Amino acid sequence: MLQNAVMTRAENACELCKNTDGLDVYMVPESPDETAGCAVFTCQTCREQLTNEAELNATHWRCLNDAIWSPVPAVQVVAYRMLNRLNAEAWAQDLLDMMYLEDEVKQWAEAGLIEREPTLDCNGTPLQPGDNVHLVKDLNVKGATFTAKRGTPVRGISLSDNPLHIEGKVNGTRIVIIAAYTKKS
Repeated sequence: MLQNAVMTRAENACELCKNTDGLDVYMVPESPDETAGCAVFTCQTCREQLTNEAELNATHWRCLNDAIWSPVPAVQVVAYRMLNRLNAEAWAQDLLDMMYLEDEVKQWAEAGLIEREPTLDCNGTPLQPGDNVHLVKDLNVKGATFTAKRGTPVRGISLSDNPLHIEGKVNGTRIVIIAAYTKKS
């Protein structure tokens, strides 16, 4: 009964990427109940990455560009959580910035986010995506022909999966920076 309701709503396609192969119901963790409103019809590729059975493929999740506008709260919740997992990707951070969730849906979405160690600057100040920092020492940039000088501003940083690193643009090049070599502006 649950599967039929979700399948009908999804029109026999993954509600995240629109794939039609290997479809099944994915119950959203931390849901308020066990109804169709708390389930998403997903393909095998999405489901395996959602449950960490397969390695996260950031390119696959560009489909969330459409999913964030779904009228189904469960789809919005899954999209929000996945974009948070991918927040090191500039496009994912852009989608998160555009995304709108009703208060109760956002509360549900945030309930399922995994707590992670904070990313700290050289003074122990927690860094958030979008913060502005500046470098506190000269850094040799591997694979580039320049040295990022002390005092160089890095605007609109992204956090990576590793809490010791951030990402940002220096001289127009997106680089990974050790967070301890930065100071929040």
